[in-house]
Amino acid sequence: MSAARAEGPGDAPDAGSAEAALAGGGDEASEQILAGVGERLRGLRKERGMTLAALSTSTGISVSTLSRLESGLRRPTLELLLPLARAHRVALDELVGTRPVADPRVRAEPIVRHQRRMYPLSRHPGGVQAYRMIIEGGSREPDPRTHEGYEWMYVLHGRLRLVLGEHDLILEPGEAAEFDTRVPHWFGLLDEKPVELLVLFGPQGERMHVRARPRRKKAD
Repeated sequence: MSAARAEGPGDAPDAGSAEAALAGGGDEASEQILAGVGERLRGLRKERGMTLAALSTSTGISVSTLSRLESGLRRPTLELLLPLARAHRVALDELVGTRPVADPRVRAEPIVRHQRRMYPLSRHPGGVQAYRMIIEGGSREPDPRTHEGYEWMYVLHGRLRLVLGEHDLILEPGEAAEFDTRVPHWFGLLDEKPVELLVLFGPQGERMHVRARPRRKKAD
């Protein structure tokens, strides 16, 4: 029977409370946690469309051991679950089922920049970030900028002016726009009435529109 491959430094998924459950020494709570591991392993493998043979090649664990783990005939150990967690691209706690379900509601405080209030609708750092934005004022003189990434916006209330390259557009409520942000772009108020919209920013767009300070005005 083949053993699991050795883990390199920094390779292991987050062990957290899973390691404690695996080292529980047969107590009732630990046994209840581990009881569903085989079913989760089988579900993840089938979801990814992998055969036992393919998973064996990926993890270095024999097909017979994998089969016994999935059927509950083999007690899962940290040495076996670490390569499986990596192969399935999930955290070890998620694989063992010890991670509590967090409150899904996002309750972040609004960010105020340049007479724009931005309410974060996502809370995981990195990647695409969602915001509800209310533009209440600020300059209506276009100041197009560029950065890496892609942006999407949907107008909820009011009328939004979007300058994109040579286009000067007006977005009405219910209209959406998406564009490559390497094209010079700017968006803001069309008139004195506020605009409310939903926006999706990549990391570069978030730094530009949410975190960046306003440009200093050039001296005459």
